[in-house]
Amino acid sequence: MSTGEFDLIGRYFSIQKGNQHFVDFSIGDDCAITHIPEGYQLAITTDTMVEGTHFLSSISPQDLAYKAIATNLSDLAAMGAKPAWISLALTLPEVDENWLSQFSQSLFDTLNQYDVTLIGGDTTKGPLSITITAQGFVPKGKALFRHNAKVGDVIYVSGTLGDSAAGLNWILQGKSAVDFDTEFLVKRHFHPTPRVELGQALVNVAHSCIDISDGFVADLGHILTRSQCSAEIELSTLPLSTPLKKTYRLEKTEAFALSGGEDYELCFTVPANKKAEIEKLSQSLNIPCTCIGKIVQQNNNPITFFKDGRIINYQALSGFDHFKDK
Repeated sequence: MSTGEFDLIGRYFSIQKGNQHFVDFSIGDDCAITHIPEGYQLAITTDTMVEGTHFLSSISPQDLAYKAIATNLSDLAAMGAKPAWISLALTLPEVDENWLSQFSQSLFDTLNQYDVTLIGGDTTKGPLSITITAQGFVPKGKALFRHNAKVGDVIYVSGTLGDSAAGLNWILQGKSAVDFDTEFLVKRHFHPTPRVELGQALVNVAHSCIDISDGFVADLGHILTRSQCSAEIELSTLPLSTPLKKTYRLEKTEAFALSGGEDYELCFTVPANKKAEIEKLSQSLNIPCTCIGKIVQQNNNPITFFKDGRIINYQALSGFDHFKDK
């Protein structure tokens, strides 16, 4: 590189002010030094995004920085943790001053929004990729896990499902966002909302939790496998956004919601007698939370789908090409 690694760090990644909670030393030494508040445990997640595999080459640096942070904060939210710090490993094919300026500004804007500190990382030359390690605090013994779902629990999801996959579908068809509905879907793909506040609020309420990154069916399946149980889902209760329903046919909206991925909403299970508490949380945080099913004894079908009380074959819902025209 014509610009040295330390020049890049100093120019673009040492500009954050404030938000130094529990950070003793950060950028400028071989390691960052931090401490954990008394009564808490440290939750840690690491995620790598590679151009062409995890994001489109056409993505803007602002959107890339935002999404890289948001997806990691979503993992912390799923554990009930309050985000504290991140470290960043950035691999660049070349030094592009304009790209780096936009990327770093969006990165710090997003970190400041969630009161998170960049405490270190690395830069190197190679195909464009971003690796983030995010760390957060969770009250000792209170972390949310995938393995604690109980028979009789009801299953909730936050927000709406399928919007991100629908937005990506629209982009891959070579279409531009032409109205409010398609702009909404595209934005939901590039700018998912990590449910940080909700995750922390669920710590003393939910039995299990996961964020929806691989698709609702796949991610609920992780809870069911770890908890050794099965689920019944009522398709008529799937939370679908108005823009999604206005842009695509019903059967396609359901498939996006069930298997599309990258919604970064929370899927969680709670005791049935906690439903009123979830409704209060939903209202106080202004985050829609929808009950869409229940946990049952483990059987031959990990998930049984119903529609208005009638059993539906999931293969019939997903057996089409998500990327054909609407």
